[in-house]
Amino acid sequence: MRRIGILLFAAVPVAVAAVVYFLIPSQSAQSPAESTVASAQQAALQEAKSRAEQDRAADDELIASLPKGLAAPAKKELAQQLVSSAESSTVDWRRTYGYIEDLGDGQGYTAGIIGFCTGTHDLLDLVENYTEDHPDNGLARYLPALRKVDGTDSHEGLDPGFTKAWKAESRVAAFREAQDAERDRVYFDPAVRLAKLDGLGTLGQFVYYDAMVFHGAGIDADGFYVLRERALRKADSPSEGGAETAYLDAFLDVRRAAMRAKRPDTDTTRIDTAQRRFLNNGNLRLSTPLVWQVYGETYKVP
Repeated sequence: MRRIGILLFAAVPVAVAAVVYFLIPSQSAQSPAESTVASAQQAALQEAKSRAEQDRAADDELIASLPKGLAAPAKKELAQQLVSSAESSTVDWRRTYGYIEDLGDGQGYTAGIIGFCTGTHDLLDLVENYTEDHPDNGLARYLPALRKVDGTDSHEGLDPGFTKAWKAESRVAAFREAQDAERDRVYFDPAVRLAKLDGLGTLGQFVYYDAMVFHGAGIDADGFYVLRERALRKADSPSEGGAETAYLDAFLDVRRAAMRAKRPDTDTTRIDTAQRRFLNNGNLRLSTPLVWQVYGETYKVP
């Protein structure tokens, strides 16, 4: 739903991303002294990459030993129902592939199963990736306009035909699969992976996933990774020896504050009468049956 930001931060440790950012030498002509510095920088970068690969291998081994949690098919289905209740006011999320409208929130058109937005880069990424495999699709002709409006709420070059083209393309099985794949690549898989590394169970994994969908998988001021760092300053994660309930409570506090700071009139019921309710009930496994409210509507999963 939100701008992806620097995706490198979602793929490798932050320390490595910092090395990449600061240590890449200039391409201009270099003096011998500068060349020596550049060589040292490249060596440091290579060492950081090697450490990241080792860390990732260890993390993969740890995650493979853990329960599937939210990644189990039934729980993943439940997660999408929960997200869809907040994003599209329905738990029948498979009906939302063709959804598209401008919500007036400054992010342009919001569309599809998790609210890809024309103004926040993820919709552009989706269409670009889809077009690589299906160049003759009905959305490809809008790519120049999508690149132009990225980062804005403008419809320039999209109206009047883009919404009709989106709905038509959503009837194509390959495009529905592309939406699923982009959701998993950008939001679901990174959220569940990091939640497991933080020692969180199924509810905590969903809390991370929903936050990543809403706030974006980036490092802007209210992006997911920044919110997580704020929460970790308030409470230790379970992997650091903290209590899972206390940490999730802190994370939800931080997230709610960020939502209200950006837009004081923002409806926070996806936290207040859904995730917080599950947490207060001690439902760390996100076990069904579930009853929750979003925007005043009640939803149930038996």
